[in-house]
Amino acid sequence: MTKANLPVLSPLLIEDQVRAALSEDLGRAGDITSQATIAPQMTARAELNVRESGVVCGMDLAATAFRLMDPAIVFTAFVSDGDRVEPDTVLARVSGPARAVLSAERVALNFLMHLSGVASYTAAFADAIAGTRAKVCCTRKTLPGLRALEKYAVRMGGGSSHRFGLDDAILIKDNHIAVSAGVAGAIHAARAFAGHLVKIEVEVSTLEELEEALEAAPDVILLDNMGPELLRRAVEISRDCAGLSDADYPADPRRVKLEASGNVNIKTIRAIAETGVDYISTSKITMAAPTLDIGLDIAVG
Repeated sequence: MTKANLPVLSPLLIEDQVRAALSEDLGRAGDITSQATIAPQMTARAELNVRESGVVCGMDLAATAFRLMDPAIVFTAFVSDGDRVEPDTVLARVSGPARAVLSAERVALNFLMHLSGVASYTAAFADAIAGTRAKVCCTRKTLPGLRALEKYAVRMGGGSSHRFGLDDAILIKDNHIAVSAGVAGAIHAARAFAGHLVKIEVEVSTLEELEEALEAAPDVILLDNMGPELLRRAVEISRDCAGLSDADYPADPRRVKLEASGNVNIKTIRAIAETGVDYISTSKITMAAPTLDIGLDIAVG
């Protein structure tokens, strides 16, 4: 992904998220520690420094935290979201009223460390499957209230997004099938219900269910908890059903796309990708991503 086609967060979304976080942190009385210990006229200079390698994400949120705390704060960024950085890289410099700088520090760092962690962990997964046609995808398993930000961070790390919520795509899972008319029946019912722009995906756990799904021709089939051998066989069955050769199969736009899910981690994802599936979805990149170590080093003046 080039800088030209990276996603962009809405400024309104950024401001809403940061304002809510600052309100949560400041509470009813504001930063009483800074009020008690720092004179109102004091100013401060600070640097945001990264202490380990990773992918940066959340710079606009950090900048907004300082701006909302006090418009007099100057935030000068030296990197952009999606940049890969090494330890001791200066991400930004901050200067302005000392009380406000310290009051905004934690909210700015919380967003920056968490989202950079998601982006960095996603990049590790994406790097692990480089050279295959598979793309690593996040899911709806995100922290409540932070889905838009976490999915943005996944994109910054080189991953792709699954559906955003329950309302933008149809994903027929095993529980839907259990209380409906089977795999094919559920797909036909979904197609009759959905608008022409709504994608339909169905989850299967056996090759027999896969063959039934292929006959009903959804847009995507999710292969749940299949090991590499079963996944490889599933790709072969899909190719044969489409009547395509090995050479033509990957790029043919008419065929059903295949997505693997279950038992996906940094150690298993390469073997999964090499089976020939199109997408690999995992909650690990959002729910298990460690934060990136970033600190604010301050000097009072």
